[in-house]
Amino acid sequence: MRQHMRQDHILELVENQGFVSIDELVEALDVTPQTIRRDLNQLAERKLVSRHHGGAGPLESSTENTSYSKRVRYGSKAKEQIAARLVEDIPDGASIFINIGTTTEAVARELLQRRNLSVITNNLHVAATLSERDDYRIIVAGGEVRSRDGGIIGEATVDLIRQFQTDYAIIGVSGIQDDGTLLDFDYREVRVSQAIIENARTVILAADISKFGRNAMVRLGEVADLDALYTNSTPPEEFVELLESNGVKLVVA
Repeated sequence: MRQHMRQDHILELVENQGFVSIDELVEALDVTPQTIRRDLNQLAERKLVSRHHGGAGPLESSTENTSYSKRVRYGSKAKEQIAARLVEDIPDGASIFINIGTTTEAVARELLQRRNLSVITNNLHVAATLSERDDYRIIVAGGEVRSRDGGIIGEATVDLIRQFQTDYAIIGVSGIQDDGTLLDFDYREVRVSQAIIENARTVILAADISKFGRNAMVRLGEVADLDALYTNSTPPEEFVELLESNGVKLVVA
């Protein structure tokens, strides 16, 4: 396949499924990883895709997140893999904070395997998923509901979160920088996530590999705030070393 045809196919895949890994493209196009890396670098230079560790995704803004409908669709398989592995380490009877995000929504679906959970969340989709279990206690934080994704934000939300101390916090973020900075787009959402982190005994970040190197405008925290990171592909070596130096457990689903 000629280069222009190959690159057109890559753009089509990125448009249809969001983040696409190098391994997926090697298999789909039957070329070497080196060829795919060259193609992705050229497409990124032309500002047709955003280059991430291990692959590429749609061109994105650092000030506005991708629409909720696209985030639900993009990378769904990776999110399911992460969620399934993460829930293996959550015991029955646990108390859990869960924040806004499509990855945390995937975790909520997997949590239905557990018994007698107590969950505090500012995510209406998470609450709806878990409410089908009559042995679960679900507490939904008050505040302003964002119509675009069912997230609940604001000072009332932060105040409610601060009334609890849970065994676990399961959080998602929009971007992770090479220096370990965790990023998101909405300042009010970040305030809630920071309160969640402050009030959980064990903080778990669930993030697929497309989040590494992705830009967003608001600083949420640092990897030092985490106890564990669950992802679907091994991050860059320098980042793995950063996790180790901060005592953060890395689990690759």
